[in-house]
Amino acid sequence: MVLSIKARRDEAGLSAGELLIDGRWRPAGDGNLWTHHHPATAEEVGTFAIAGVADVDAAVRSARAAFDDGPWPRARAKDRIRVLRRIADGIRGHAEELQTLVALDNGVPVSFGETYAMSVECVADIFEHHAGWVDKIGGETLPGYQGGDHMVFTLREPVGAVAAVIPWNGPLLLAAQKLAPALAAGCTVVLKPSEFATFSVLRLVRIIEEAGLPAGVLNVVTGPGETTGDALINHPLIDKITFTGSRGVGRKVLAAAANGIKRVSLELGGKSPSVVFPDADVYAAATTTMGTVTLGLSGQACVAHTRALVHRDVYDEFLAIVEAMAALVNYGDPFHPETTASPLINERQLDRVLGYIESGRAEGARLIVGGDRLDGELAAGNFVQPTVFADVSNDATIAREEIFGPVLAVIPFTDEDEAIRLANDTSYGLAATVWTADVRRAFRMTKALRAGTVGVNGYQLEPHVAFGGHGQSGLNREGGRSSIEAYTELKTVLIPTSDEMM
Repeated sequence: MVLSIKARRDEAGLSAGELLIDGRWRPAGDGNLWTHHHPATAEEVGTFAIAGVADVDAAVRSARAAFDDGPWPRARAKDRIRVLRRIADGIRGHAEELQTLVALDNGVPVSFGETYAMSVECVADIFEHHAGWVDKIGGETLPGYQGGDHMVFTLREPVGAVAAVIPWNGPLLLAAQKLAPALAAGCTVVLKPSEFATFSVLRLVRIIEEAGLPAGVLNVVTGPGETTGDALINHPLIDKITFTGSRGVGRKVLAAAANGIKRVSLELGGKSPSVVFPDADVYAAATTTMGTVTLGLSGQACVAHTRALVHRDVYDEFLAIVEAMAALVNYGDPFHPETTASPLINERQLDRVLGYIESGRAEGARLIVGGDRLDGELAAGNFVQPTVFADVSNDATIAREEIFGPVLAVIPFTDEDEAIRLANDTSYGLAATVWTADVRRAFRMTKALRAGTVGVNGYQLEPHVAFGGHGQSGLNREGGRSSIEAYTELKTVLIPTSDEMM
């Protein structure tokens, strides 16, 4: 039987997605629509507005006016806290609906929603965590360093109108990581979701709106990056751009930020290493590493550990386990509880991943398992078999570039020094995992690895800690205190306390 999501689509009752500008939902000015097709079946899911330049300008001006003259940046802490907590409660109350919309957007199985970092509960926790920051956004007092009697202190103030651009792989999580701290700090926002994951974000925004956010504080423009996104990041009235996505688009964002001297936060992906030593629990290391590459998002995640650096003493054991695990991955209906992995998001990404697999073969890596597109009842979808290459050189294309698909490159090493050299020999530096029973080695490795996050004998995302990377993995951090700092400006105040000149 050919796979279909039509029944779920019809059950969801999707209407044409509109733009949110100054508290009013409306179609695009020119009436243009984007039709979204499901990555598992190629069936039409629904349509939504493509915001043109005039629509984006209206959204940015709405955010600008709400920041310059509106109540949100000037609201009492208790009022912002109440709104953010109502948002968290609203998200929890619509958890099943939101998870269904994510599966209709990007094909990620609903079973993956049970994984905390990708769950609706985590999204709610992000808003709740940042609600706790609202009444703690402060500066410091400093003693006078020279001159007469005076007070010196600092204030943290909201950065202004923010352009937030998010990708399709974790639409709710990544929207929350940007919206929650921005709103907590008192900023206003124009949000642009990916054209490949829009419906879940539009529903999230309606929940946020229902929590009592004033008109104009949050505006939403939908459409492709080449038109809608470019108009947003280049708008002169935007004070800060925050972007999660590919390195190539990140360069465009950085150029736009440079042109306007805008504040910018970038999270651009990774080529994360999983470093396995001979004293490790090899089964746990292999299943966890392979899981990040094949389960859930099928490797379409910046933190997927797509480079496995494995000590030669346990190399064959590791390969045997990941090969066996590849056979356990279940593709299919994203709403079926036994489905464990998603399709690739579109045909362009499918062709890209298959091209990387061919380059792995051509450059001499040993193919252990996988390497082909799935056919049969899944032929209409963008499915690629879980793929493992062994004996990969760290100079190979599949070891250097972010593939964003279910492809694992396994690289042998002999000692700790070689492992560090291989792990750090990359232009990325987002996440890493060290597998060892030796606590001293664990500390040595965490200090030596150039990565924004290092997990020891496991890896997970938390809503209250800093997340981001070194090198071409991006700029600045999201989560916890660092996210509040990213959406505020520091102002120094000098006040004389006597008639004596400073």
